[in-house]
Amino acid sequence: MKDPVTPHRSHPRGGALRRGRFQHVAAGRSSTSPGAGSRAFPGLPQTGGVSSSPVPAEDREVVERQLGRAPRALTAVAHRCPCGQPDVVETAPRLEDGTPFPTLYYLTCPRASAAASRLESAGRMREWQEELGTNPELAHGYRAAHETYLATRDAKDVLPTRATAGGMPDRVKCLHALAGHALAAGPGVNPIGDRAVEEMGEWWAKGPCALPDGGTDDGADE
Repeated sequence: MKDPVTPHRSHPRGGALRRGRFQHVAAGRSSTSPGAGSRAFPGLPQTGGVSSSPVPAEDREVVERQLGRAPRALTAVAHRCPCGQPDVVETAPRLEDGTPFPTLYYLTCPRASAAASRLESAGRMREWQEELGTNPELAHGYRAAHETYLATRDAKDVLPTRATAGGMPDRVKCLHALAGHALAAGPGVNPIGDRAVEEMGEWWAKGPCALPDGGTDDGADE
């Protein structure tokens, strides 16, 4: 999946984001998220955010296999893995029974989730949490990511809580949620989510995680 001729973009921690690594879902409308649709990972075409059309049955089936259960309040595929399967979905601000559900983006690919878990186990959340207190630029970008997240969700339904996901805007609590936001919104929106995505590695390298026989390969042995 690597493309050695594509120029690299410097990452906040010295990494690089490579062409072919991220694929936003083409759509017929612009996202309500400030900045979303105007940014793309290097080498990828500009897109208009998530699709407004119903989620196809085959995508729902893939997500159900990835999660091991039926997805709740699913509204769109927010990002696709280079293998073609969904790896981030968008959910409605309320569940089917009306219960508030503040997590807008959900990382579904078990390999991507396993990669995020490995970063958490390695102490990245603690490191980046500490850096929020000493790096004003990072803190400002992270707070802006919180506002972007709220604006996107509020355009769908305003919830009684202003909670977002991943600990934003002051804490780093869940890299799965932050990576999901970064993948859905594009680079430069969530600085800590961007870092997580960069360090998660090429979770798609072994091919689709939702297997034709109905099982999944979670990449836990990688």
